[in-house]
Amino acid sequence: MAAPTLIELLIEPETRDLGEFTVRRALPHKRRQRVGPFIFFDHMGPAEFPPGTGVNVRAHPHIGLATITYLFAGEILHRDSLGYVQAIRPGEINWMTAGKGIVHSEKVSEELLASGQQLHGLQTWVALPLEHEETEPRFEHYAADSIPSVSRDGVEIRVVIGTAYGKNSPVRTASETLYVEAKLQAGSSLQLPTAEELAVYVVDGSIEVGGQSVTAGVLAVLANGVSARIEAQGGAHVMICGGDTLEGDRIIWWNFVSSTRERLEQAKRDWRDGRFDAVPGETDFIPLPDR
Repeated sequence: MAAPTLIELLIEPETRDLGEFTVRRALPHKRRQRVGPFIFFDHMGPAEFPPGTGVNVRAHPHIGLATITYLFAGEILHRDSLGYVQAIRPGEINWMTAGKGIVHSEKVSEELLASGQQLHGLQTWVALPLEHEETEPRFEHYAADSIPSVSRDGVEIRVVIGTAYGKNSPVRTASETLYVEAKLQAGSSLQLPTAEELAVYVVDGSIEVGGQSVTAGVLAVLANGVSARIEAQGGAHVMICGGDTLEGDRIIWWNFVSSTRERLEQAKRDWRDGRFDAVPGETDFIPLPDR
C-alpha cells in the first residue's frame, strides 16, 4: 500500500508592493482561500528602513475578521478607532477583532522614523465564525513573556495561539485556532500538532515533510487528517497555522471579509461616505479603491 500524501498543496506566495516595502502573500490563493480560519497570510520583509523612512499604513477599515500581527524584528505602532495606541515588538501579539467594523493605522514612532530600523514579521487575518461576524470590535495586546514556550530535542517552540505541545496560549479567539512558531536546529525534527486543517510556512531555511522538500517562503498545506513530522537537515524557522474548518463561504474585497456580498457593499458605502469611526488624532486615510 502506498504511503499517504502528506502535503495537499504547496503555495508560493505572490509579491505585493505596499509602497514602503513589499510583502509575500500566501493566502488567499487561487487554489486555497483559507486554512482553518486563516484567510490572509502576509510575510513582511526582512526590510531595511533608513533614517527618515518607515512603515506608513494610513487609517483603513476592516469588517468580519480579526488581524494578528507577529514580528521577528522591528516595531510597528498601532492606532485604532477604539482609541488604542500600542507599539508591537518581536514576540508580542496584537490581536484586533474587527467584527462589525474598526479602523486602524500602522506606522512607526518618531524615534524609529529618525533612526531607521529593520522590519520582519507576519501579518495574518482570521475569518470570524458566522455568529461573530458582526460582533463588537476589540483590541488586545499580549506581551512576549505571556506567550508560552517549550524546548524539544533541538527545537524551540512558542505556542502563539491555541493549544499544542502541552502549552496553552492566553490569546482569546472566536474559533479553534492554532498558530505556533518553531525554530529547528540542523538535524532536528518535530511532530506537528493535530488540527482539522493545518499548514506550515517556512520563514527561513528548509524542511522536509514525508520526504518532500519545502523551501523558504513556501506555505505547505497538509492533507486533512494526516499525522506529519517535519525535518530540518540544515535548520529552519517555521510557523504552523490552522484550526477548525469554518462553516460557509467567505468573500474578500480589499480589507473586508464577509459571508454576504450585501454586507461588503454596505461596508464600501460606509467607508466612502465617512460613516466608520475615525482613529483619534489622525486625519489621513486610505480612500476606497476604484476596484
